[in-house]
Amino acid sequence: MTILGIETSCDETAVAVLKVNPPLYEASEGHLGQIEVLSNIVSSQVKLHAEFGGVVPNLAAREHVKNISHVFETALKKASKTGNWKLETGNFPIDLIAVTHGPGLGPALLVGIAFAKTIAMTHNKPLIGVDHMRGHVYSNWLKPIGEIPNSKFQIPNKFPAMNLIVSGGHTELVLMSDYEKFELVGETMDDAVGEAFDKVARLLDLGYPGGPAISKIAENGDPNRFPLPRPMLHSKDFNFSFSGLKTAVLYLLRDLKEKGVEINDQTKADIASSFQESAVDVLVQKTIHSAREYGVSTIMLSGGVSANTLLRNKLKIATEKEGLVFFCPPLVYTGDNAVMIALAGYFAHKKTGAVDPDAPVGTSWQTIEMQPNLGF
Repeated sequence: MTILGIETSCDETAVAVLKVNPPLYEASEGHLGQIEVLSNIVSSQVKLHAEFGGVVPNLAAREHVKNISHVFETALKKASKTGNWKLETGNFPIDLIAVTHGPGLGPALLVGIAFAKTIAMTHNKPLIGVDHMRGHVYSNWLKPIGEIPNSKFQIPNKFPAMNLIVSGGHTELVLMSDYEKFELVGETMDDAVGEAFDKVARLLDLGYPGGPAISKIAENGDPNRFPLPRPMLHSKDFNFSFSGLKTAVLYLLRDLKEKGVEINDQTKADIASSFQESAVDVLVQKTIHSAREYGVSTIMLSGGVSANTLLRNKLKIATEKEGLVFFCPPLVYTGDNAVMIALAGYFAHKKTGAVDPDAPVGTSWQTIEMQPNLGF
């Protein structure tokens, strides 16, 4: 099966082609056929939105409209070379089209959905709308183009699994009992951790996006110089809160200025390091506690903030100390991309069992609807 993935939920215009070789996954067998990435094209708008300090929805949508046709054509050409198939008039070698229909920015989502509907209608192909966050979860089992097709699905007894999903808009702990079965067990009560990184970076005049900026400057910082709180670390649930940590940084900067302390590069590095340590400690400990509570076999990490080196390393070490399997995506798949959407489309397709363009349950181009607030 060859799947076309389309992603426009925020500020990346992405199109990818994914091939799933038989045998198809069967729960009783506990394995899946090979997963091969034929193309992965992403057009980022980060520089465009940096001057605004964050993503502007209508501007993002405008850029998607401008870029999506070129990204689509480039993805198909790349896939034809990687997969050794020909692009000819009347020949559209795609079996299924998957598009992000939520969650995300409404204006941005609409561009991808409209484009996907047009392609599906033109070529009479089945179209399925998928959950962007599930795509992030599935990114754990992908490999970059050119590497040996994925074999991680062959690992036995990986379920149940606890997923820590961290991004600019989400911080969630999701229990996964099978490839298609999810249960939300914890979430942020206010700011997502990625949002907190952005806001603290803004307080420190580090620019946007804040995650990479904080991570980079923190490498030269002393996390012990300015101790910061670890919100909800000892709460009895698995929820998070990062607004208080952000506010603690705000008050720290105010107090330092009142005392006449120079906010130089070293001071910024020390504050960034302390903030990052606090946020990561909360994420890691909450994840480990939830894994113990639910008796999981695997811990998984995904979402844009999963690119953070400290988080990846600390969670990996903590997971292995528990004797559990640890998955995290290759860095190329930590951000928004369409490969993960194509794979999510594969599992959504399997769940509905739909292969016909006129099939129900959202697999027809006539029935796909935008769901900006979609959740687990």
